[in-house]
Amino acid sequence: MAAETFGGATVVIDLGLSRGEPDEYASPRRATVPRWFPAVLIAVIVLLGSAASAAPPPPALSPVLSVRIGPADPYTLTAGGDLLAQSLGTLAAYDLGDGRMRWEAGSEAPSYRLRIGGGLVLLRPYAGSGRVDRGTTAVSLADGSARWRRSGSVVTVAGSDTLLAVTTVRSYSGPGRRVQGAVEAVEPATGRTRWGVTVPSTAVLLGLPGAAGRPARMLLVHDNRTAAVHDLATGAMLTHAELPAADYGPDNPVVAGGLLLLRHPATDGRAVTAFDPDLRRRWTRPAGSAYGVVPCGELACLAEADGVRAVDPADGAEAWFRPGWRGVEQRGGLVIASGSAAGETDLVGIVDPATGRVLTDLRGWRLVSGTGGDHLLVTRSTGAGARTMVAVVTPGEARPRLLSDLPDGTGDCQAGPGRLVCRSTSGELKIWAYERRG
Repeated sequence: MAAETFGGATVVIDLGLSRGEPDEYASPRRATVPRWFPAVLIAVIVLLGSAASAAPPPPALSPVLSVRIGPADPYTLTAGGDLLAQSLGTLAAYDLGDGRMRWEAGSEAPSYRLRIGGGLVLLRPYAGSGRVDRGTTAVSLADGSARWRRSGSVVTVAGSDTLLAVTTVRSYSGPGRRVQGAVEAVEPATGRTRWGVTVPSTAVLLGLPGAAGRPARMLLVHDNRTAAVHDLATGAMLTHAELPAADYGPDNPVVAGGLLLLRHPATDGRAVTAFDPDLRRRWTRPAGSAYGVVPCGELACLAEADGVRAVDPADGAEAWFRPGWRGVEQRGGLVIASGSAAGETDLVGIVDPATGRVLTDLRGWRLVSGTGGDHLLVTRSTGAGARTMVAVVTPGEARPRLLSDLPDGTGDCQAGPGRLVCRSTSGELKIWAYERRG
């Protein structure tokens, strides 16, 4: 970095990686200086001198507000641009645009997470060591008023405003996934039961997203391997079929490309079978060493021990294979690959799901939860106890664009459109505004 004074104004010239860019962001090389370069340099210096007295640009991260919060207290960002934070049982909503508190509401006990559905915040308090059912309390997302309380858990269904009251069974299938007794649809305004479906023993509950004009529906896979699809408006059973024996874990089956994909044992190893929305078998292919299936764009991706294999949900044909990758995830409309020789969670980059080609290099970065809408935020630390950079990832750009450093002692961040929220070691949530700079 060098500083020169011209006409009373100090011009700072960046001579290297003083902003902390990763080394690969620079490609120094020698070049012959054209004869016209001195004249251009003088013009640039004059322009910089005249602009030195202009107002400085806003900081890359502009503070919006700070909220006191405990290290284990939950918080989340809403699609409507609010921050919900609970501390010592008090839930508050803040407008992320201006930092103003919109409302505040008390609850009987702290919750372990905040869930949103049907225009409500669903609070499920800690059960404690006695595992006492404290029920679920619904609070209006609009004004914080208490609406109703029911025993058991109330879960949401992807792609639908339907709320389902269930009694969950502790298992590796994931929270709210294995249920017993009954499944009841809840009226969001009153908490009353609209309809109920009896579960004789236990069953795995899965929401089937709507597609091609078909609304979202509910799938119950019962202990006898009978799968039943139910209408979410009435609870009526639309179709049923017997599925192969499988573990029915947190990520099995999954929905990709409008089909239900199930990993299961087969006579010659393991297989993946696809079922259409009416539970008709479409195809079966060997699963090999696949330990997970996830949607990736219009395809389905099988995470295997030696790489990621993408298949066409229409017929199971292989579209591409990338050795060395350990998995992919879909964040909004973006597909992100991960896995390297150094670690399973190391990012590879944003990829084209149709071809597997890497579009944006994310090696060395870490994803921030949430999205900015059409872009992502990532962070990168330069070493133990060193600075942490935050950058914007925009589709179509070869690498992240640096925004700023994060203050020391911040982490557990979430991103929203134009906002970054991080938890600090001082016991606060720090909220900043940012702009995507070209």
